[in-house]
Amino acid sequence: MDPLDEQQIRASFVNCSKGEAKRISLPRQLDAMPWGDLDFLGWRDPGAPDRAYAVVPGPRTTGITLRIAPGARRDLTRSSLCSVCLTAHSGGGVDLLAAPLAGPAGRQGNTVAIYMCADLACSLYVRDRKPSPLARRIDETLTLEERIERTRRNLAAFVDRVVRA
Repeated sequence: MDPLDEQQIRASFVNCSKGEAKRISLPRQLDAMPWGDLDFLGWRDPGAPDRAYAVVPGPRTTGITLRIAPGARRDLTRSSLCSVCLTAHSGGGVDLLAAPLAGPAGRQGNTVAIYMCADLACSLYVRDRKPSPLARRIDETLTLEERIERTRRNLAAFVDRVVRA
């Protein structure tokens, strides 16, 4: 992924108002991000831990706002699987994140949801760049490149649901 600046990130959001996009807490030290290892930029808002954001590159860079789905509770006793990168986490490392739909449907409160790594570090887990005793890759025969492509497809499919629903 090519590096993004604050202006590009804020302009990319499709499921919130321009005013809301201006108020989003961006990750610190954007210049220190491991851009070469990222398929998307994802982060949690430290001031509002129920909020998260993902910015996905493509023909048009697309940012989406996410929230922990209402009524979703972490079960810290069982393992969960991220629907994006297919990393298994034990101890609550996966959250059900809901995204308002873009446009009028989102303004009416309609959302779609996906199970994602709670820290939105899917790209780093797929590449084994982020070690965690609570996260493990499932055994499979796909190459790294194939796993990366699957991660990108899974996220792109979710973003497409947000934008085109």
